[in-house]
Amino acid sequence: MTKYIFVTGGVTSSLGKGIISASLAKLLQARGYSVTIQKFDPYINIDPGTLNPYEHGECYVTEDGAETDLDLGHYERFLNVPTSQANNITTGRIYQHVINQERQGAYLGKTVQVIPHITDEIKRNMLMLGQDGSFDIVITELGGTVGDIESLPYIEAVRQLRWELGASSLVIHLTLVPFLAAAGELKTKPTQHSVKMLLEYGIQPDILVCRTEHHLSAEIRKKIALFCNVNINAVIESIDASTIYDVPLLMLKEQLDKTVLTKLKLPHRLEPDMESWKDFLGRLKNPTSEITVGLVGKYVELPDAYKSIIESFIHAGAKNECKVHVKCIQSENITPSNVTDKLKNIHGVLVAPGFGNRGIDGKIIAIQYARENHIPFFGICLGMQCAVIEYGRNVLGLSDAHSTEMDENTENPVISIMEEQKKVVNKGGTMRLGAYPCDLKKGTKAASIYGKAHITERHRHRYEFNNGYLALYEKAGMIASGINPDNHLVEIIELKNHPFFVGVQFHPELKSTVDNPHPLFVNFVAACLSHEKKKLSLSAPV
Repeated sequence: MTKYIFVTGGVTSSLGKGIISASLAKLLQARGYSVTIQKFDPYINIDPGTLNPYEHGECYVTEDGAETDLDLGHYERFLNVPTSQANNITTGRIYQHVINQERQGAYLGKTVQVIPHITDEIKRNMLMLGQDGSFDIVITELGGTVGDIESLPYIEAVRQLRWELGASSLVIHLTLVPFLAAAGELKTKPTQHSVKMLLEYGIQPDILVCRTEHHLSAEIRKKIALFCNVNINAVIESIDASTIYDVPLLMLKEQLDKTVLTKLKLPHRLEPDMESWKDFLGRLKNPTSEITVGLVGKYVELPDAYKSIIESFIHAGAKNECKVHVKCIQSENITPSNVTDKLKNIHGVLVAPGFGNRGIDGKIIAIQYARENHIPFFGICLGMQCAVIEYGRNVLGLSDAHSTEMDENTENPVISIMEEQKKVVNKGGTMRLGAYPCDLKKGTKAASIYGKAHITERHRHRYEFNNGYLALYEKAGMIASGINPDNHLVEIIELKNHPFFVGVQFHPELKSTVDNPHPLFVNFVAACLSHEKKKLSLSAPV
């Protein structure tokens, strides 16, 4: 029978429920259990696909084309297992389903209410991933904090499931134990109040994970256990770490996985094999070299807007035993007169994905500078499209080359809307989403990087390379090295006479994990390293 773990949060948001959930799942996976994680978000949007990144960070796209919360990226990066539409549920989806059912007559004669109809639909979704026996354990992370009005139906659904599932479920409550510098001590009162509020809603947490800046003494653990009705060994310390990838090993040291298995009455099986994880951390923390990559985008004030890209650089850096410093550069601020200064001491340029006209000129200027100065360049989605526009303007002489997303009336629409997108009216969930195949041309850099002829990558876009210009571009030296076999969409472009100049229409950052760093990022970092060594050799005294 599938076991269910519910992870709630208290006191404040951003304590790291997603990282704790992913870390616990990693430890259970390392013990031989099949585990998945799902996130329940309390907002009324159907999905985060139409949200501004400043509102919610990046939108993470799954293999099956679901636009989801960025925490699913953590789940995949830790577990190296794909997630799907079923792994991220929002209040919007819950209410939409219930209202559709009501309109279809499913509740004839009944008054549709939050309890039982909304809570029943929440429970149905919480149990869905465990119904076919694919997973031994399903971890459910509840967004928000206990006490939030919008989270109440989720808390009530968990209360009901605890009664229905009995010993096959448990609740982990993540809370804060702040350090008051003036008093010079840790304070447990916020945790006590958070648990008290959870108790008022009818839920007794089985395990408390306490986020803290300082180690919890035995005395503090005993106090928390006494006032919160848990065993002292169920008070788990989650101390601030230098990297999120330390957390699984910190939780292993705290025996979180053992405590969970004991409470779920599951055998401990083998000790978790974390050797490859430790090897990754060893390379991450002991680099033999370092580089700086300029991430050019328009949401750079919020690193979470490019979360998967930044994490991919961590994976690729460890693979190359190299520390990758990511310097975020606001594309709106780049001009022809300051581009040299903006990209000073940069070993590679990544132009980020995005939508809309803001910052486009700066991205194009940065790409021209990287191309002309033989600085390694990597363009993702809109970054690839900007590279096509730049090449059209400055190499092919098409001075008004542009994307119809930015200029509907351009005479040279080198990037244009996809044919199937022209009649789309609704904005939510209607882009080209999810995994699509791509054939790689023999003898190209792309084929060399992947080491195979056929790949699949995840997409999120409406616009594409205009194939009416393909012959012109290839004649001038920009090669379409990756092509979709079904609709002949250009997926990858590259330049031959350049150390690394690659643009991709898809989002490779969404498939990079600790166990499998994405080859495009690994090779881009290697190219940046070579560029840095070349610069050092040229500047060395003779």
